[in-house]
Amino acid sequence: MSTTTTAGAGLEGVVAGESEICYIDGYAGVLSYRGYNIHTLAQSATFEEVIWLLWKGTLPRQAELDKLKADLFANAAIPAQVEDFLKANLKASPMDVLRTAVSMLSLSDPTVKDMSPEANQLKATKLMAQTSTIVSSFGRLRAGQTPLAPDQSLSFAGNFLYCLTGKKPDHIMEHTFDVALTLHADHELNASTFAARVTAATLSDIYSAVTSGIGALKGPLHGGANEEVIRMLLEVGTSDKAVERVHEMFEKKIKIPGFGHRVYRTEDPRATHLRIMSEELGKSTGQEDLYLMSSRVEETVKGEKKLNPNVDFYSASAYYSLGIPIDLFTPIFAVSRMAGWTAHVLEQYHNNRLIRPRAEYKGNPDGMPWIPLESR
Repeated sequence: MSTTTTAGAGLEGVVAGESEICYIDGYAGVLSYRGYNIHTLAQSATFEEVIWLLWKGTLPRQAELDKLKADLFANAAIPAQVEDFLKANLKASPMDVLRTAVSMLSLSDPTVKDMSPEANQLKATKLMAQTSTIVSSFGRLRAGQTPLAPDQSLSFAGNFLYCLTGKKPDHIMEHTFDVALTLHADHELNASTFAARVTAATLSDIYSAVTSGIGALKGPLHGGANEEVIRMLLEVGTSDKAVERVHEMFEKKIKIPGFGHRVYRTEDPRATHLRIMSEELGKSTGQEDLYLMSSRVEETVKGEKKLNPNVDFYSASAYYSLGIPIDLFTPIFAVSRMAGWTAHVLEQYHNNRLIRPRAEYKGNPDGMPWIPLESR
């Protein structure tokens, strides 16, 4: 006789698999990639080092890091048919465009059916580089500008900002965005990563797997909270009005975007860094008012509801200060999380078993009598 374990709604608290990639302790506020605490990585690592760490399990040596950077640069160009697709859909939702464009990348990859570890690693590199190009190129094309080729002298983070805005970022901007990419790179079995692993577990190709991840990220309960945060801040305009808006939302029992987390019961450790970067970047770009409004909102929500900001809250003002269009915030999440998605897909392939959970049945029992159509 088979048995099943009853799961809470949304599989809350259920351990759905094993992984060596990401560790979270929501009660202690701990997040680590491959054993390296997120605070250590935010303070010391570059995003390229984090990509290698997530993929390989170790920090890269100089030669390995140089090769990764060269490979990302060499694979940044997107196929002509993908660029044509971007040009033909300039008024579409950026997340719809990204999801479809990433899926289209498989059509131009002659190794798409090669499931060897070497081929899948190369495809992961292509996805990492080309997802960034898709987002930055779409941003420029819809603004009536020509897509730019990356500059080999810039970092991955610096190149994204350059290819999107046409301006080479200063050190503060490049460093802030680099750290933001690191902070968003992975988060264990979140909805999009789990979706990607479920697809990979069928031994579908890596393009299909990460497309599943993008589809899950598009949902407003996963990605997009930082878009809601910045729209609220821009609408209210001042700290006092921001506090008034928060109280209005409290009265109407409307969730404050960017607060609370399914996993963390203390401060999201990623928010710790984004708070500091929002302030520094605001001062350097003349957008300090956004940080000050954010700070007042945090003070109010923590004081009255005991809720802490999550990764989305201060990333909103930071991204806006970098000159990033609001509706590209979630696609940028995908640019960063592509590192984690591909790492999880590669890990799934390495020790694969089809992911096929059971459901606790809540309907009528077996044996219902058949009622002829004329008698219903």
